[in-house]
Amino acid sequence: MRKFIFFFLILSAVSSFQSCNSNNKKAGDTSGFETDEKFQKEFQEKLILVEDGGTVEFPEGKFLLKKALSIEGKKNVTIKGAGAGKTILSFLGQTEGAEGILVTNCQNINIENFTIQDAKGDNLKLKGCDGVHIHHMNSTWTTGADTSNGNYGYYPVECRNVLMEYCEVSYCADAGVYIGQSTNVTIHHCFAHHNVAGIEIENCINSDIYKNKAENNAGGILVFDLPKLFQGNGRNAKVWDNDCIENNFQNFGKPGSIVASIPPGSGMIIMATDSVDIFNNRIINNKTIGIATVSYYMTGKKLNDTTYGPYCTSIFIHDNKFERKLAVPDLSTDLGKLLTATFKGSLDIFVDGSADPKIRDKDGQLPEGKKICIRNNGDVKFGNLNAWKTHGREDIMNFKDNDISKFDCSYTGINGNNQKPEEVK
Repeated sequence: MRKFIFFFLILSAVSSFQSCNSNNKKAGDTSGFETDEKFQKEFQEKLILVEDGGTVEFPEGKFLLKKALSIEGKKNVTIKGAGAGKTILSFLGQTEGAEGILVTNCQNINIENFTIQDAKGDNLKLKGCDGVHIHHMNSTWTTGADTSNGNYGYYPVECRNVLMEYCEVSYCADAGVYIGQSTNVTIHHCFAHHNVAGIEIENCINSDIYKNKAENNAGGILVFDLPKLFQGNGRNAKVWDNDCIENNFQNFGKPGSIVASIPPGSGMIIMATDSVDIFNNRIINNKTIGIATVSYYMTGKKLNDTTYGPYCTSIFIHDNKFERKLAVPDLSTDLGKLLTATFKGSLDIFVDGSADPKIRDKDGQLPEGKKICIRNNGDVKFGNLNAWKTHGREDIMNFKDNDISKFDCSYTGINGNNQKPEEVK
């Protein structure tokens, strides 16, 4: 079995992708905030005392809180503010807890109409919940693009039946909307900007991502499957009718993190996952890559999980619109340099050409039902590394090609979370 030595040599210096931590970190917004500790106590008491079926209301105002808020084990509860621009909870200078708000083991939790900002870790985290509805929220770090910001604006993890809609998120040091290891996920009409990654689903099963706007992130929309996590084998996602626009923002991710390897200028990246249908998206002015389909080996990280499948299978990229004014990929990253060296510039669609040696044939082709299919995307610039052939760094130029015809196939039956594109608004 050929090893992907090439990837470790090319991408071993993941640190070279490292974040651009500002030497002049903004102080963060504290202007006009209430600082009386009675609000901390009052808000937490509401979350503790609310009965199943009840509502917790945060009043209009700007409140600076020093400790995380939490709620656990409740059913059919709504947590609401007076509006995203009217109720603002700031955790700038937080002294206790990692999250702004932590929600655990709840059923049918509804969170709406306020802003969370500047938490030490994630602004809003939900774990082990069944029935999550997050809408008309804002999540941000007023310190601007800085590596020390929290990772995630919204972070449902190990949850079921997650719906996120009409939310805004910015300045996360990882992903703005990040849904991990969850089942039955829908994300729509969200606006993610100035994050490392705009929207990411990771190790999720049955997902619909549609009518979102990812703009001015380093990477727009990510569909990843990663090793050694509680829920593996992420699969069955539909990604349609999204705007991925000018995702050329600096990568300020934490050194060593997966997202620190994202080259600024990436519209969408699909990595090591199965059964993803990507269609009718607008991929505009992303200077490095429009849509990339790659294996886990592109991260340059070692793999120590024998149950994990590091390759993409059953991917269908079709009927998308690509435009780009900038033709020079980001050269601060190894992948940007690689594209420049091998393909003489940016690509609309990029595949690393890796394939599972257990199922590929002698020509590197995958069987029917497992292929990467690309069709009806217009006159695109395409590149394939044919990584399954490589022996090492020295022979990469021998195998790359621009032949998109090998990927002319299609799929049906990738149902995502069963939303019908023709019926949604």
